[in-house]
Amino acid sequence: MLKPVNTPLLQRSVVPIALLSLLALGCSAAKGEDVKEPVADDSPVVSETPSPKPERRPYTIAFGGDVHFEGVLRSRLDANPRTALGPIAKVLSKADLAMVNLETAITTGGTPAPGKQYTFRAPASAFTALKAAGVDVASMANNHGMDYMESGLSDSLAAIRKSKFPIVGIGRNATEAYRPFRATVNGNRVAIIGATQVLDAEFISAWTATGSKGGLASAKEEDRLLRAVRQARKNSDTVIVHLHWGTELQKCPNEAQRSLAPKLIEAGADVVVGGHAHILLGSGYLGRGYVNYGMGNFVFYNWGPETGQTGVLTLTINGRRVLKDQWTPARINGGVPIPVTGAAGQQAVANWRALRGCTGLTAKPS
Repeated sequence: MLKPVNTPLLQRSVVPIALLSLLALGCSAAKGEDVKEPVADDSPVVSETPSPKPERRPYTIAFGGDVHFEGVLRSRLDANPRTALGPIAKVLSKADLAMVNLETAITTGGTPAPGKQYTFRAPASAFTALKAAGVDVASMANNHGMDYMESGLSDSLAAIRKSKFPIVGIGRNATEAYRPFRATVNGNRVAIIGATQVLDAEFISAWTATGSKGGLASAKEEDRLLRAVRQARKNSDTVIVHLHWGTELQKCPNEAQRSLAPKLIEAGADVVVGGHAHILLGSGYLGRGYVNYGMGNFVFYNWGPETGQTGVLTLTINGRRVLKDQWTPARINGGVPIPVTGAAGQQAVANWRALRGCTGLTAKPS
């Protein structure tokens, strides 16, 4: 879970004859305020030395897959949002940052998208549930983010503002939708962008954010997404792109995924993570970047032998380098992920690593 970050204070050289008022000003400076010190006309000029750049240390970020609060999960949410994600919360909370895909509109009203077989919505207490489970940021850029159309979008954006829970991939316009979440962790400036490569054909235009219209960040608008990545690269140590992508129940990445992943890495992304297929897909390195092609279901109202296999992907990162990937296997039961341990857990990890076989990814960076 994101921990407070200390900002280094401006170091100043010592004036031979100190002014007593500097003692009081030091208290304000300790809070990060921009303090201008009074200097008498005949006093020596106070020189300023540049603040030392904070030393970067590795940090961890944990990813879970697709989350909604339909069916049995709505009952858990209504009963107690603070425990709605169950025991997997302990795994998410251990990381410095944690992220999931929130695959639902946040509204209790609105009109369902016409012709859609499945439409998802949840009350604003969904944000309470995510925060209580240690999640620091979520993406709503997916094929259910606007299931309740424009009125649902309006409700979702209002709930985001009121809760102040960090959400990417959705906004009042394209600028907001493609805007990254930013955090500084252990001296690393992290930027996370959310976008969806999956949209029903009849809703692509209506759901895609533009310069003057609210909606989702669309990976179908490749140039716009790549531009956002390049912009984030300029002032970030780690750039992460969270995508909704893949083909439902297809065990290997599709051509659209294989085409987009290297473009994102070339544009400056260090990590590309996503889901949509309802099953787990492989992960590994693409050059020096790290790619996950499918996180599967996570907090989800139905599950089966394959769709119930899930887990948490935890990456250890320092700047642009992904130093380690760790898979914590789990199985969905009652809608929530239950960690799998012992011999079964070891086998689940081996199975997860074997998924890399059809991805073209490697076990180590190159």
